[in-house]
Amino acid sequence: MAESSLVFPSVEAQRLEPHLPSISINPKEDTSSSSSKFPFVTLTFATSLDSALSLGPGIRTALSGPQSKAMTHYLRSRHDAICIGVGTAIADDPGLNCRLAADTPPLETSPTAETAGVGALLGLASVSTRQSVAGEKNDATAASQPRPIVIDPKLRWDFTPKSKVMQLASVGRGLAPYIVTAVHQPPESKRQLLEGLGGKFIVLSQPETSRANGDPGGRHFDWSAILAAVRNEGLQSIMIEGGGEVINSLLSAGNAQLINSVIVTIAPTWLGQGSVFVSPPRETSSDGGSRPVARLTNTTWIPLGEDVVLCGNIASED
Repeated sequence: MAESSLVFPSVEAQRLEPHLPSISINPKEDTSSSSSKFPFVTLTFATSLDSALSLGPGIRTALSGPQSKAMTHYLRSRHDAICIGVGTAIADDPGLNCRLAADTPPLETSPTAETAGVGALLGLASVSTRQSVAGEKNDATAASQPRPIVIDPKLRWDFTPKSKVMQLASVGRGLAPYIVTAVHQPPESKRQLLEGLGGKFIVLSQPETSRANGDPGGRHFDWSAILAAVRNEGLQSIMIEGGGEVINSLLSAGNAQLINSVIVTIAPTWLGQGSVFVSPPRETSSDGGSRPVARLTNTTWIPLGEDVVLCGNIASED
């Protein structure tokens, strides 16, 4: 299960910095007493020119080029958690770890880089910071990995010790996932496997609104409840990668304002009809007309190889 390390240039990392969570001085510190109810939320995904994520449901589709793929792993290095839906877990068998090379060029963004936490462990802070953690080099990989969060209300994901994320956790090259579910008594064998690797089930009550008709998956969670549960685990930031149902749900009315930052990789290709698209549900205005779901502001465009990356913030609804 060999995986090559990736390098993301510091000059590009600096351009992303305004759209990322602050680097914690002590990322291992218990932050449960923080006044913030939710973690910093970054929505990030790769899309085609026709706003498609994949060629179809359950079809793994490569869109990102090598440079933007390295960027994704840099983003993972800057977040405490990484979130996907159960459909992506089943279709892709993802590793959900960070493969950024430890010798990636240093990131010098501000005077606080001297006290960088995750960035320092990955060699992304200043030279003096890297020297101060030289003795911890062997522990850097495990210490700097994001916590996978899998949203699986009905426990559809039949993970095993051979699942990629579990294999990586077992050898210290990733972390075992926290699985958010509505099943109050998960199978004991699954619980033992998860907890043996440092993961867990997070059981949430299913909101009444998710039981109404129009819910094709049968069970959905309230995003505020999900993010509050993540924050209660001491995780201060989370990047949400997909898949389509998760992205469209988060971008829908009432949820989009929970997003702190949006980072979208746009690949120079059209996937065509039948694909899985980013197309969140639209509400009507008070006069019965249609209105856009959301709009980005404070935008930055970053060319990466043949791709282009769009960064921005969700504009206020006012």
